[in-house]
Amino acid sequence: MSNGIEQTGSHNPARRMKLQGLRWNLHHLTHVSILLCVIAVLLFGWPGFWLGIPVLLLALLLADGIARPGSNLFYPTITHGPRDSKRVALTFDDGPDPEMTPQVLDALAEYDARATFFVIGKKLTAQPALAKRMVEAGQVVANHSWQHSRLQNFRFSKWHVQEIGHGIEAIATVTGTPPRLYRPPVGLKNWALARAAWRHNLILVAWSLHSHDTRLPDPQRIAQRVLAKVRGGDIILLHDGHDLPGGQRPFCAAALRLILQGLRERGLECVTVPELLGRSGEGTHQSR
Repeated sequence: MSNGIEQTGSHNPARRMKLQGLRWNLHHLTHVSILLCVIAVLLFGWPGFWLGIPVLLLALLLADGIARPGSNLFYPTITHGPRDSKRVALTFDDGPDPEMTPQVLDALAEYDARATFFVIGKKLTAQPALAKRMVEAGQVVANHSWQHSRLQNFRFSKWHVQEIGHGIEAIATVTGTPPRLYRPPVGLKNWALARAAWRHNLILVAWSLHSHDTRLPDPQRIAQRVLAKVRGGDIILLHDGHDLPGGQRPFCAAALRLILQGLRERGLECVTVPELLGRSGEGTHQSR
């Protein structure tokens, strides 16, 4: 069984190569344009700066493609499901955490809710029992890299291929299914990650609603933020773990219960990302 969903046109190699080439060329065109702008200023003085206006626009486009999680510049990225839906997808990053993840699973079970866990491969390998529990509860286990490096944007494609591949292997080992869903650490993307994503035939998933649970030190405020903004089709970002050793997200479970209650009152069903996007038969696992 596949742990993911089909991208539009992902089965078309010619289209994939065309998109890949477009993103590759945009990236390098921006770099060449910036270099030409610098040369123009050096040769012609500040009047040459006007030649740099298109360069500035390209640089802003590149920066947006790198820093905005939902950008499609380098790679097609999913941010939400159908807006006329009465469903939303809760997603949890940076776990599993031996203390917080069980509490999150308890809350999901209490409300008969399903979610998608974007796990760090290294952590999952250390917590195989939690992975098995996720699978048995019908949750989707997806890839959030092997080690969640904050320096990933300074790495070359070969490193990304290995980093993503290690995460895939870790999940497949404990769930029986290689995942296709991938969320880059911090949501950052660049040309090197895009090339690796094409090679692994990944489906990149960002989010449309950030809970800000990494900033707000209060479960009530976290829940209020989500419930004030939520609408059908949203992919909601929460954190059941921390990417730094010894770090924790202590308010996740308490905020989650408030969010689940509020979603129930609004008539919104919590489903996995594949279910939200209409692929309910995919994204399931076979535990080992």
